[in-house]
Amino acid sequence: MKVSVDKILSLSESDGVDELQKHLSLLSDDQVSEYQTVFVMLGSPVSVSHGANRRLLVYKHCIPLCESGDLQTEVASDIIGLLMLETHSLPGHALATLASLYVDAIKVGEMNSGRSLELFPTILTALAATEALAYGKGKLLFVKPKLFFTHFCLEHEENCIFCVRDVPLSAEELQFLIEKILRMFLKLDLQEIPPLVYQLLLLSAKGCKKLVLEGIISYFKKQDQLQKEEQRKGDEDVEVQTIPQDQLRHVEGTVILHIVFAIRLDHELGREFFKNLKMAHSDPLCPFSIALLLSVARIQRYEEQVFEFLKGAVTKNFKDDQIQHSSKFLQELLPQCNSISDMILDTVKNSVFGWDHVTQGLVQLGFILMDSFGPKAGAFGKVTEGTSSTAKTPNQLACRLGGQVLLESFKMHEPIRGEILEQVLNRLVTKTASPVTHFIDLLSSIVMSAPMILLESSSKVTETFDQLSYLPLSTVQGLLKAVQPLLKVSMSMKDALILVLRKAMFSSNLDGRKSAVAGFLLLLKNFRILGSLASSQASQAITSSQVQADVHSRYNTAANEAFCLEILSSLRRCLNQQADVRLMLYEGFHDVLRRNSQLASSIMQTLLSQLKRYFEPERDLLPPLKLESCISAHGDQVFIQEPLAHLLCCTVHCLLWNQNIQSGGNVSDDEDGEDEEGGVQSELHAILESITKRMIKSELEDFELDKCAEFSTSSSVGVKNSIYAVLVMGLNEVLMEYNFITANYNSKNHFEDVLELFKRYHKVSEILKERAGKGRPMSSKTSRSLLSLGFISTLLTALFRDSTQSREESLSVLRSSGDLLRYSVSVALQKIQQLEETGHTDGPEGQSPDKTFRHLCDITSVLMWRYTNVPSTVEDAGKKEKGQSVSLLCLEGLLRVFTTVLLRYPTRMSNFLSSLGGPRNTARALMNQLSGGEEEFNSKEAQLLVSILSVLSRHLNPSSQQVDLQNTHIFSLSEDISLTKGLLSLLFNLHVLYKSPVSLLWEMCQDIHSQLGDIDQDVEVEKQSHFAIISMKTAASTTLLVLSQVGKVLDEVDWLIAKKKGQISSDRTISGNTQQPLGQQDPIEKAVTIQLGTLLTALHELVQTALPTGPCTDTLMRELSRTYSILTTLTKYVKLSGSHLTPQCYSFITYVQAKVLRETKAIPNLIFNIEQYEKFLILLSKKSKVNLMQYMKQSTSRDFRINAATLEAALQEQEQQQDQSQHRKAACL
Repeated sequence: MKVSVDKILSLSESDGVDELQKHLSLLSDDQVSEYQTVFVMLGSPVSVSHGANRRLLVYKHCIPLCESGDLQTEVASDIIGLLMLETHSLPGHALATLASLYVDAIKVGEMNSGRSLELFPTILTALAATEALAYGKGKLLFVKPKLFFTHFCLEHEENCIFCVRDVPLSAEELQFLIEKILRMFLKLDLQEIPPLVYQLLLLSAKGCKKLVLEGIISYFKKQDQLQKEEQRKGDEDVEVQTIPQDQLRHVEGTVILHIVFAIRLDHELGREFFKNLKMAHSDPLCPFSIALLLSVARIQRYEEQVFEFLKGAVTKNFKDDQIQHSSKFLQELLPQCNSISDMILDTVKNSVFGWDHVTQGLVQLGFILMDSFGPKAGAFGKVTEGTSSTAKTPNQLACRLGGQVLLESFKMHEPIRGEILEQVLNRLVTKTASPVTHFIDLLSSIVMSAPMILLESSSKVTETFDQLSYLPLSTVQGLLKAVQPLLKVSMSMKDALILVLRKAMFSSNLDGRKSAVAGFLLLLKNFRILGSLASSQASQAITSSQVQADVHSRYNTAANEAFCLEILSSLRRCLNQQADVRLMLYEGFHDVLRRNSQLASSIMQTLLSQLKRYFEPERDLLPPLKLESCISAHGDQVFIQEPLAHLLCCTVHCLLWNQNIQSGGNVSDDEDGEDEEGGVQSELHAILESITKRMIKSELEDFELDKCAEFSTSSSVGVKNSIYAVLVMGLNEVLMEYNFITANYNSKNHFEDVLELFKRYHKVSEILKERAGKGRPMSSKTSRSLLSLGFISTLLTALFRDSTQSREESLSVLRSSGDLLRYSVSVALQKIQQLEETGHTDGPEGQSPDKTFRHLCDITSVLMWRYTNVPSTVEDAGKKEKGQSVSLLCLEGLLRVFTTVLLRYPTRMSNFLSSLGGPRNTARALMNQLSGGEEEFNSKEAQLLVSILSVLSRHLNPSSQQVDLQNTHIFSLSEDISLTKGLLSLLFNLHVLYKSPVSLLWEMCQDIHSQLGDIDQDVEVEKQSHFAIISMKTAASTTLLVLSQVGKVLDEVDWLIAKKKGQISSDRTISGNTQQPLGQQDPIEKAVTIQLGTLLTALHELVQTALPTGPCTDTLMRELSRTYSILTTLTKYVKLSGSHLTPQCYSFITYVQAKVLRETKAIPNLIFNIEQYEKFLILLSKKSKVNLMQYMKQSTSRDFRINAATLEAALQEQEQQQDQSQHRKAACL
């Protein structure tokens, strides 16, 4: 052996190779396999067969040797590199042999290390370049990658992909290869997925980009679903988890980075990604795909596209969910929509596992949603939308989702906290023309969740304080309320705020001064002094972090007391400013007193001093108050300077609250302070009693008011008198509340005083109604009542429902006045309306949602009892003539309350109805009133009842008999048109609670046809009477309601078709098969069939009906046009449409044209849609070889030729009208 090696070496070093070739030709195959060195290649030219065979032997020996692992990695790589260089020189049969060698080795699993697999793509490439090859039994051989990848082992999948990356593949082969790799994902460990995804993305450069992206997203979507199911099954059982959550999230993050990097390099991959998302209608998103989108948004060219897509996806999801929840038919047919809000919030939670590339996109998405879908300013800057907690519409839900994303991102990611806070504060400062309540809610949530964290960014908050005097008052109040927990733990922030507020107190801008008052009042409420009552009185929630901050703060009660007294000293300066500033102070003092009771003495002393400025101490002097001091004049302009009624109202409420607290045993330990405070209270009581007695004795002339006084707003005298009148009315109201409460049902004299005060209030009110605007009656907008909501609740209960025997005599004094009864209900209506519009009411406890809700429940209970237990016929007819009856006012109040609770307290609706006895009992009581059969039953009263029942219907159990009861009674009620509309709307609302209304529509269309007759006067229509409420008088209005419901049904069908199309598209993408098994009909198709079939039958009735021209005919043709548009996509309903609907449509068109000479736009639109429908039928007939047109009758000539007979009749009618007109003119002459 040694001699042979030396001989070969010496020959290889010589100049020629002839001797080496000669020597190698004498060696056997076994000997050649031993000498796998370079000289073997040199001495084995491929031009001769034995040289090519020797080279093949070298390949056969080197490949297993490299796979064996006996060689060092560097040596094996060098050998493979040498073999790769010589591969292209091999003849075709040698290449085919090597390819077969690889395939066989892979089949039996002999590829141990995978080192030699780098050679395989070179062999395949060289083999693909061979034009023709005879191999084996003379057959052409080409090594198919399909065969290779059907058997490759899992240990070398990455190397195997690398092998064929440079191999030319057909589209079919590439698809097979990628599908095989994607199926293997489930068999691999998680850690092996990222490198495999990387190789797949490189391979996608050849094609099948959509398949690669779909496969990757689908895999991680399934993994997320498995993870959720495992968490549901056992959160604490670690053994249940097959995949650790943190490992899965880190792998997802790595894969996302790979995909984003690939999209940066291959924009075609990015376009395919977005195209795929937009086409997948049924279920396009999951937490992984959302995270991928947000990461792709970091690429500038895709940023706008990503967020526009996400905005559209969010709103579409909310709209779909709203559509589905509004129809029982859709709820039973389809599963609940996947919540995109849950997916996005899951993405936020997942991003905590090191997804830094996602967090910036989350912040952008949150602000984009809040900016795009936040509340908008209505007329006169009025915000009509509720708070985020009461979000209902898709836009409101999208805005709330944006806030949730930002809040959760703030909690989880420290690096972006500063940016989120800065952007929120910037929007509060810059968006002065639009509502910012949603950003204030977000800021409040951030502060409540992490007040200590925000201290790190306290400088940003203090910078915002500098802009307070330039911001709208509502923004200032919301901002200060949101950051108030920070003021307790940051002395620098509190000092900065106080400095800003002191400057604002002397601002030239009125809103700036009002902002200063609002800020100081807020500080007084929240910096409590030792001995003050528990904060439960204030109904303020506080988190554990805030409590901890309070405990460790540097403030003590002594410092708080000095701080509060200093603020009160600053606020006293407001008592010399404009009326609006004083008004804010008066409205805020009571809340300060409730939350910081130790300030009672200072506040009561301040109010006493201010009241004395306008009080006449002389007991016999009338009137008891100096009204002339309450107004001021600037040139010809007269305006109020002191809101005296509000001052008195604040004084009364503070006095009564403080007295109530002291009587309950909550008194101060400071005896000197208690004596001083008691003296103030006694003096105030004496002043109020004196004012009461003298106000009763005073006549209108004492206030320069009488029936001859001028109240015109165009003159200074009229303005002054109007101010006086409003002040007098307000003073009387405040004194009524004071005397009623102090009487405590024990003093008949006090109740007589209350009645006398009301009579004086009522007299001024009547004069204003008669005289305002130069004799014209005053508009419905009256001055806001100063009675508190709590007192109104108490007063209504006393007037209508209090049956305590000991109070009977006293209350009989008040109950004797019908005007007082109507007034009390009217004020309740006013307060409820204010609550609906603003979310709060004037007076004590008006800012507390809990107490306001409790008062609402009490008021509603009283109004309900009064209306259902005291018939309106019992009321005095003479009193009815002066205004609305008490019963009708109670009913208006009930409707207003139900609407307000739905808007402001949607989550408490069940509690509200429970306080009335439950929804069924409430509905039954009102239904009994509606169907009571009284002869004098008021149509307006019935409409109000129907409106209330419509609200209640949303909270009734569809399976309960209460629904059936209402359906039974509805059909036999009044023929009043307005009432009919309300009743039928209620009927439809009830019907959709448990099934589709198409059968109901069909029956109504039959009744309408029966009442109005046929378009062909010679045809006698069979009399139908499914609903007694449909008559000749109500048929036209009923038609419009029916067509409105037809439109809703068509909307549902259209939505279902779109859903079905998306599902088919998605199924085709995943499985490639969209064929329905024989004998089975898709449930959605079946539902659409039933809906459209019944609807076509209903429309068949209407198009034959002699409808009055105008809105009825126009609306019908519009809905017919929509119907044909939908039928164009669903040609399987040919027979029914062809035999029933289309022929009658042409007759109906002729009928409308004959009735209306002007050409309506709806007619050509309808004809166009019918022709489009027929066009698609013809095309489908040709493709399916089925004559679908056999069901369609030949179309009427529609070239719009002049109908001579119709024209002649119309001209004759016109001439007759002209002749009659001329005769009338002649007669007049």
